[in-house]
Amino acid sequence: MEYAHVTHTFGPVFDENSKILILGSFPSVKSREINFYYGHPQNRFWKVLAGIYGQQLWQTTGQKRAFLLEHKIALWDVIASCEIEGSQDSSIKAVKANDLGAVLGGAPIEKILLNGGKAYELFLKYCQKEGMPPAVKMPSTSPANAAFRLERLIEVWSGELTV
Repeated sequence: MEYAHVTHTFGPVFDENSKILILGSFPSVKSREINFYYGHPQNRFWKVLAGIYGQQLWQTTGQKRAFLLEHKIALWDVIASCEIEGSQDSSIKAVKANDLGAVLGGAPIEKILLNGGKAYELFLKYCQKEGMPPAVKMPSTSPANAAFRLERLIEVWSGELTV
């Protein structure tokens, strides 16, 4: 696998009612192919949200987007562009961060949840500014995070998906 310079090609999901901002690091190869967040079937992000809210898994991007907005959840990534090998967060370098001001200025965000250690690390390094809502490092929903079974992810995430 070789490094490739990749630019994030889809924007944030949010509206004027969004209260919680969930940030990942950077979209996987599969997410970039489908042009939406957490597109790899092995990533448990959508399963965690469905479990917390007692919903069936959504089939379309439109259904996922509508669910997020209905539950006042904004979704984006820390990175606007970077060099990366495949989908490996550990390979990320040459980072250009997203300007979170678009979401933070357009919605009454009360809490920022970072999906995994790499997203949290990159957020602290490139994005965190004084006056921002509190940022919470969450266990990654990636299949690489084998230490957390789905039930445990649902339990931990459900404790933070409230404002």
